[in-house]
Amino acid sequence: MSTTIPGITVIDRVPLRDQCRQALRGLINSNALKAGELHSIGSVADQLGVSITPVREALLDLAGDGLIVMERNRGFRVVRLTDDDLDELVEMRILLEVPTVARVASLVPPPDLSDLRDLANEIVKCAASGDMVTFLTLDRELHLRILERAGNGRLVRAVGLLRDQTHLYGLEKVVGTEEFHHSAAEHPELLDLIEAGDAEGAAALMHRHLLHTRGLWAGRAEDDGTES
Repeated sequence: MSTTIPGITVIDRVPLRDQCRQALRGLINSNALKAGELHSIGSVADQLGVSITPVREALLDLAGDGLIVMERNRGFRVVRLTDDDLDELVEMRILLEVPTVARVASLVPPPDLSDLRDLANEIVKCAASGDMVTFLTLDRELHLRILERAGNGRLVRAVGLLRDQTHLYGLEKVVGTEEFHHSAAEHPELLDLIEAGDAEGAAALMHRHLLHTRGLWAGRAEDDGTES
């Protein structure tokens, strides 16, 4: 038995606190919960279709990660990041994710990523439909599951936190554009390169893909991806 809340399918065996945390990350990173504004815990709980308690517990987790600030008896605010903050986050992700993807693509025998194909295809579909909360939730899952193949759990957790701290302020401006659809299509392409053992190609695509966070997705012009 399951119910649906924005961005995820709620399955009974998954703690509700974790489900709410996942949904809240999607709402924050898609800018549905705008940074700097005061948000009511009750209104967010209503939006997710759950009680206040698991939402409050999830928010406390996100506060510990530095994503939000709780305001006693008032609600919470999403932390507003500067352009310099976002540039630093993307730089750190490039330093961690690009060589790790190359390492995964270099594994012998090549990793079987067939279990990630449905995720990649759903990401493309979400981009086409404009469902950005689900898009970002699935995007996060796909990227982290690829990195898991390298066998470094600490790295995966570190990248997960960096992703959560990266608020995509300009994302709503590119929804529906051809450039955004091309960005979504890079996910199945990345799987192809990894399974083909093309470490150089996978690393180059990952580098270019990450630059979208401070280019296409932030309303900035992008370079050719050859410089970080």
